[in-house]
Amino acid sequence: MHARRLLNHPRSPQVIRSMSLRICILETDVLRPELVDQYQGYGRMFQRLFAQQPLAAQFEVFNVVQGDYPAAGERYDAYLVTGSKADSFGSDPWIQTLKTFLLERYENGDKLLGICFGHQLLALLLGGRAERASQGWGVGIHRYEVKQRPQWMSPALEELTLLISHQDQVTALPENATLLASSEFCPVAAYCIEDQVLCFQGHPEFVHDYSRALLDIRQKCIGEPVYSQAVESLVHDHQGTAVAEWMMRFVAQGKKGVQAA
Repeated sequence: MHARRLLNHPRSPQVIRSMSLRICILETDVLRPELVDQYQGYGRMFQRLFAQQPLAAQFEVFNVVQGDYPAAGERYDAYLVTGSKADSFGSDPWIQTLKTFLLERYENGDKLLGICFGHQLLALLLGGRAERASQGWGVGIHRYEVKQRPQWMSPALEELTLLISHQDQVTALPENATLLASSEFCPVAAYCIEDQVLCFQGHPEFVHDYSRALLDIRQKCIGEPVYSQAVESLVHDHQGTAVAEWMMRFVAQGKKGVQAA
């Protein structure tokens, strides 16, 4: 079954290009019913995020939980795996199907992007480890130290702040991965594997209002002290747009006909 939703990224006059990037978004969750009217879904949230970037792109969204995947032979400049309330180390049939699909794409040399669940799943798939974190819930705004700055990480930052919502973490990287960002709470916050895989534990697509709404829904589950600290942290900046630019530059590098300003 191939149920695609097209999300077109508006063109920017600041960029010289002859073609746009083609990104496949693999949705691994749906939003809470009370949040759908305002935020629609993860695919739409990423589209709004990437619309602020200088590279043109077309997005096609597939709900892999429901078994929706691109048709055989369809190719994209990158495949983005979203966040999910599911565990990346879970045994759900749809997770196993997704792992098979992603491994095929990796072995084909395609570029892969992972956010939260996707960050963990790709680490697991490629030889690392992900599990329930002993640190407990990570929520609100979190600050990371940038460890490496490849050329495509423009704008260059020494620290990165992102909205987060997770209780699982990558606890061991694949052997050939490079650590990009870290904190005491989350030692593996971002990594890349050569010029093919790029992943972040945080949620660049989140906005403060969505994060607050999710915190309120999960207040009892998270616990009062962590909830209160997370709400207080929302006064700080969220650098999701910087991460989005990094991802687009990562995908565009080496692609003929696409140039970032």
